[in-house]
Amino acid sequence: MPQIIVVDQSGKESSVEAIEGRTLMEVIRDSGFDELLALCGGCCSCATCHVHIDPDYIDKLPKMSADEDDLLDSSDNRNEFSRLSCQVPITSALEGCKVTIAPED
Repeated sequence: MPQIIVVDQSGKESSVEAIEGRTLMEVIRDSGFDELLALCGGCCSCATCHVHIDPDYIDKLPKMSADEDDLLDSSDNRNEFSRLSCQVPITSALEGCKVTIAPED
């Protein structure tokens, strides 16, 4: 079970266990981070689960879909390491990854 480091919007870091086969959004939400709204529940139809992925891990993720890319375009806080956490599957390759919850738009 990989350990993921989640950085909240105030900058506080917390290590959480991530079950493989779940999404990063589910792990963050179920670990008590209320600032990750995830309003659509993981359907890739909003951008309220926007996170910034540790640059060392960005190439270990699946390619971004056109839908995810379009949704992230609506965020003023998008950067080159932005992803929707509902589109990031948990795998062992994410062990030690630091994920920062993006500020709300």
